[in-house]
Amino acid sequence: MNLALFGGEKTKTTPFGTGKRFDGNELKYLQEALEQNTLFYWNGTKVKELIQKYTAFCGVKYGVATSSGTAAIHAALGAVGVTAGDEVITSPITDMGSVIGILYQNAIPVFADLDPFTYNMDPVDIERKITPKTKAIVVVHLAGNAADMDAIMEIARRHHLKVVEDCAQSYMCYYKGKMAGTIGDIGCFSLNDFKHISAGDGGICLTNDEELAHRCLSFTDKGYDRTAATTAGMRAVQYLCPNYRMTELQGAVALAQLEKLEWICNQRNAFGEALTEGIKDLPGIHPPKVIEGGKSSYWFYMFRIDEKTAKVSRDEFSRALAAEGIPNQAGYIPSCIYEYDIFVNRNAFPGSTLPFTINHDENEITYHKGLCPVAEEILETAIRLNISEFYTPQDLEDIIAAIRKVSHYYLNR
Repeated sequence: MNLALFGGEKTKTTPFGTGKRFDGNELKYLQEALEQNTLFYWNGTKVKELIQKYTAFCGVKYGVATSSGTAAIHAALGAVGVTAGDEVITSPITDMGSVIGILYQNAIPVFADLDPFTYNMDPVDIERKITPKTKAIVVVHLAGNAADMDAIMEIARRHHLKVVEDCAQSYMCYYKGKMAGTIGDIGCFSLNDFKHISAGDGGICLTNDEELAHRCLSFTDKGYDRTAATTAGMRAVQYLCPNYRMTELQGAVALAQLEKLEWICNQRNAFGEALTEGIKDLPGIHPPKVIEGGKSSYWFYMFRIDEKTAKVSRDEFSRALAAEGIPNQAGYIPSCIYEYDIFVNRNAFPGSTLPFTINHDENEITYHKGLCPVAEEILETAIRLNISEFYTPQDLEDIIAAIRKVSHYYLNR
């Protein structure tokens, strides 16, 4: 059968399933928020209710709302005591939101290489990157798939490190029956417009540690302690903190979105698992690996091409799949983030080499291609597919059929 890329018929001839993301109680809760006559999180009820319900849903004791997922990670780092000159180990395939807080604390991101098939941090390389200056690990659970948390937590305990989980892409993602974001010291979630649920923007920190929860709350609110008995006590600011407060409007929308979270994640899990089942036998095609006992919520679906075995380049496979009517992206982000100018040129702050030279020799910290070879290979061989909770069984059949068609064409050419 000839590929659509070369004049054959397309596999996908019907539109993908779509739906409304904000068709629940969003307007109702927004109206209730406005009728409070305040949109300030401390005086209103919506942000408080959101945190109460989400902590109960995840089975943790404490939660703190923030203005974004990036803010949640920054607040978590501030709460665990990351400060100037510290090193924080994290993933090279992630969004800048994972590292902005590290840099703003004048700490230094250190990148650990990844497992080639889960796309998450390799515990062996994490331990290899630990130095006396390491303070914490920011574990990125990429695309709804959990990292190897038993190994990471064992390393962290042995080296007395704090663990912050970046779950921006990983609502209802499970590791051996435990929900991601509830295993480390603090779990961080995003509510921006491109996640499983959205309030336009916003974030949440989760923890079982009362003191860390208190520090997170203060850190998001300019260092104020709103639990203090007096105004003077409330304003006894101890160190520099940003303003990362969530508004009641964000809280209202997030509260309505939370009511759909379980359905959304279950739909995505079922779709992703069925997709893997449908292509796992294809030579040279490597579906994403979920650790045994885990459960992915598939924020997106990314598989890899072994070009030699598949007898086709990743880029041509991507073009052929698009011609069959299946939108996709060759790779994920353009390069590992340590290849971005901000790191290569060490210019986090204009005209300064800080924080890269705090408590470090002038050329001790450098970033360059080749730093994490497995991560680089992932980006050079991966194809990313969007997943939606609104996709239909026909959409699933068409995606599987298109991948199989393209694969078989090149294998038998």
